[in-house]
Amino acid sequence: MRFLSFIAAGAIALGLAAPAAHAEQPTLNLFIWSDYIDPGLIKSFEAQCNCKVVETDYESNAELEAKLRAGGDSQYDVVVPSSYYVPELQDEGLIQKLDHSKLPNFTNLAAKFQNPDYDPADAYSIPYQWGTTGIVYDPAKIKDPGTGWGLLFDPKMNPNYPFVIPKGEGRDQIGAACAYLGYGFNCSEKSQWIAAAKLIEQTKKRSNFAGFVDETPARDQMKSGLIAAAMAYNGDIGQCYSDGSCKTLKFFLPKEGAEIWVDTMAIPTHAPHPELALQFINFILDANNGATLSNFNQYASPNQASQKQLTGILASPLLNPSPEEMQHLVFLAPLRGAQYKLFNQIWTSVLQ
Repeated sequence: MRFLSFIAAGAIALGLAAPAAHAEQPTLNLFIWSDYIDPGLIKSFEAQCNCKVVETDYESNAELEAKLRAGGDSQYDVVVPSSYYVPELQDEGLIQKLDHSKLPNFTNLAAKFQNPDYDPADAYSIPYQWGTTGIVYDPAKIKDPGTGWGLLFDPKMNPNYPFVIPKGEGRDQIGAACAYLGYGFNCSEKSQWIAAAKLIEQTKKRSNFAGFVDETPARDQMKSGLIAAAMAYNGDIGQCYSDGSCKTLKFFLPKEGAEIWVDTMAIPTHAPHPELALQFINFILDANNGATLSNFNQYASPNQASQKQLTGILASPLLNPSPEEMQHLVFLAPLRGAQYKLFNQIWTSVLQ
């Protein structure tokens, strides 16, 4: 033992001591919708920034907000809220202002996605992907789907086959019911919300209503043939068109009005690694990475510099609404303060 100690002491004196342990790799904690990012992109970012990415998934904006309120604002580094949720998260102090000097790839965004009404000057969020919300149905079971939201809300349109309505946070669901009732998808009056809520409550009582489920599970139930109709995101249907798992399903945008939306990237207020989060956002804004992202998840890209690299179904009418369809699409207006709380109360009562 003395001899070994003597050798060790000599090694230290000569500067030959064992090297210190490497500093632990920083970890980016990503909280994102399921099936929404190419695993290859995550590996590329890890290699580029010498870090580790831990991905956690959610299925609705409501779930995202609940996690942030419960302390997730100090656990996650990047979150992906929908555009109309950004003002609420900002008001609640759950996301932080972005340092655009560290986002040089911001200029790759198409002009129409910069400086949006929901987040002037893109101060708190950066567009990630965009798409539309409509109806998916099985034409083998539903021969005449019509052209509107009646496929979900009019019993005569589908008296027998199972269908679902996404649970979510209620904005799309109340919006669809409002559009069906003639109030417009972007309805904003208390009386309109209550009327829409009553319509959905009546719909719940129908024998072929299969319940409230989140969006991705609804798509999977459509693929498996368990249900015949559902509210759906066009990109979700694009994914299963692309992999061949739902080629027979049909998707359309109701003519009474439907939603066009943007999912965004934001950094929680107390994110443990905000600088790494900015690097990740800038990484996604790269032209090549933006194209890889859309080619994987089959959602339309807001990245103008990526467009020439998009392949397959990304050029199809499913993901590129026609000028006529665009006339019926609206961005959901943000709800803030008392209006937001009132809406949540109404939607919570529907789910009970």
